[in-house]
Amino acid sequence: MNANVYQHFRQEEHAFIDSVGDWLEQVESQYAPYLTNFLDPRQAYILETLVRETSELKFSFYGGYERAERCRCLIYPDYYEPQTDDFELVMIEIKYPQKFTDLSHGKILGTLMSAGIKRDYFGDIISNGERWQIFLAKDSASYIVNQVTKIGRVTVHLEERPYTDIIIPKDSWLEEVTTASSLRLDVMISTVYNISRQRSKQLVEAGKVKVNWSVNERPDYLLDLLDVVSVRGFGRIQIQGIEGKTKKEKIRLRLGVLRK
Repeated sequence: MNANVYQHFRQEEHAFIDSVGDWLEQVESQYAPYLTNFLDPRQAYILETLVRETSELKFSFYGGYERAERCRCLIYPDYYEPQTDDFELVMIEIKYPQKFTDLSHGKILGTLMSAGIKRDYFGDIISNGERWQIFLAKDSASYIVNQVTKIGRVTVHLEERPYTDIIIPKDSWLEEVTTASSLRLDVMISTVYNISRQRSKQLVEAGKVKVNWSVNERPDYLLDLLDVVSVRGFGRIQIQGIEGKTKKEKIRLRLGVLRK
């Protein structure tokens, strides 16, 4: 990858940029499509930027349903016409005794991660308040189905379902427009959830905040376009647009917000 590309992204994103460069090179040399694992929105933004700026290749994202947050990307030459089946997704429903217990996004995610399943092997976890479904990469689905038999103390059964049986997710992003003095992590949390800067700093330093699904304990961490911030007990924030500054030098932001 051209060295000039790195200056537009964070140091910790350079390894992912190198991977994207390898994928593009593979598609160009083999003249055949390449399918990624699941990408978070920030990774998808980086990939899209690099493809547009450094190649003539095309790409499509799909995560199992129209507004999926985590998607697989198919990178392909201009002759190729992608189909839904090319994304090799499987939809799994979690069967559990609904009358006697409740599941949560955090419990399901924690179970999958503790079972040694990498985050890029599965996509969104969705619920309508009772039923829960997960989108998996087809090549790892059977392993995950066999591996996960309990979530917490609850016995569960993971069952593949057709896409016609997809539920309508209960939670959805609310779009909010606001201004902030900076893109610091603690400032953003304070601004969105209307808590003190000191309180937001404490949440970050206590390990209760994730940026793009990784714990981040740096209050001064600078957020960027399409980063997703998860704040335990509060909800999630996505930077959907950075739209210049006000006369008072505040940053205009378009956010997606999930509030608990």
